[in-house]
Amino acid sequence: MTAVSPSANPAAGAQPGYAARALVASVLGYAMDGFDLLMLGFMLPAISADLHLGPAQAGGLVTWTLVGAVAGGIGFGLLSDRFGRVRVLTWTILLFAVFTGLCALARGYADLLVYRTIAGIGLGGEFGIGMALVAEAWPAHLRARASSYVGLGWQAGVLAAALLTPLLLPLIGWRGMFALGLVPAAVSFFVRRRVEEPALFVAHSERVTQAAREQRPRPLRMLVADARTTRASVGVAVLCSVQNFGYYGLMIWLPAYLSKSFGYTLTKSGLWTAATVGGMAVGIWLFGIAADRFGRRPAFLFYQAGAVVMVIVYAHLTTPFALLVGGAAMGVFVNGMIGGYGALISELYPTAARATAQNVLFNIGRAVGGFGPLAVGALAARFSFGAALAMLASIYVLDILATLLLIPERRGAALD
Repeated sequence: MTAVSPSANPAAGAQPGYAARALVASVLGYAMDGFDLLMLGFMLPAISADLHLGPAQAGGLVTWTLVGAVAGGIGFGLLSDRFGRVRVLTWTILLFAVFTGLCALARGYADLLVYRTIAGIGLGGEFGIGMALVAEAWPAHLRARASSYVGLGWQAGVLAAALLTPLLLPLIGWRGMFALGLVPAAVSFFVRRRVEEPALFVAHSERVTQAAREQRPRPLRMLVADARTTRASVGVAVLCSVQNFGYYGLMIWLPAYLSKSFGYTLTKSGLWTAATVGGMAVGIWLFGIAADRFGRRPAFLFYQAGAVVMVIVYAHLTTPFALLVGGAAMGVFVNGMIGGYGALISELYPTAARATAQNVLFNIGRAVGGFGPLAVGALAARFSFGAALAMLASIYVLDILATLLLIPERRGAALD
């Protein structure tokens, strides 16, 4: 039997069940991210009424949460490559939990905005650190599948928000909903006690410790180390930007689109949005399987083409049943690709810069994606929601070009 190197099988030599525990920790962290964002979308009308906020101020709560997430993603990515995946993931979850809980005590717009921004900083680190942790814990032939499970964590959080917020908000109010944000503090305790650092990262840290200080790797420079790496970094940044722009542009406005265009109640809008989220979950799961079997590039290209078609189709649907089924089908392609970024980015960069690459490149996309709701809202005001959604489909053509021209195929590559 041929021996498998630790790089090809990073789980080798780890404690029994380690890969599963690392996956659970990463999924839980990213689930909180998804729950928080959609919960905020549902709560904005209640917060605005209670604190007398205008539309610009209400939108600012979302925008500054994303601004904080971008800053946190970059900062915590660098810290994770320096101090460890598990340790820094714990910091991000605790920061999110504490400042989300403080939102329940906000007396006005100013302090609420501060709490939301700092909570966003905590949220920003969870995606990239979790993806790096899972990539380093799972064997190469299951890497995309395991990464897709982390992506499913976001969908689980969004689905929970779509189903629970309309039910709980009338009972406990927006302050009570924010108070629930303290629950993730227990998750951070689980992460710190039950998950150790990946063997791959520990070995890397030992090598760095033995090296002179002036030889310490500089993760940000490693994203543009040479022409090939720079092209890949630009390509991944484009993919992440389209991903986030399309997702936020769609999900932030979907409840309002269903309500305004078809007269759906808050509960019905939540259920129809949940169908779209359910489709996204199926798409993520299938993406991981396809990417491990056929390769990263073929899977991305198939989903990107599907997104172009389905967003246009959905914009022309009018009956409740068609919107339900069409929303699920659209969700498969629009957000299924989130299942592939963890494996793709992990295979493009070394251990010294892996978490930095995950968080910096994805959060560049999140920064661009923050303009998605603004662009869709502006187009909807000038034309219609249906027209705005149809125009949204055009950005996936850019995605296809970036994949074809800039992204190399690295399926099954050993991590170094």
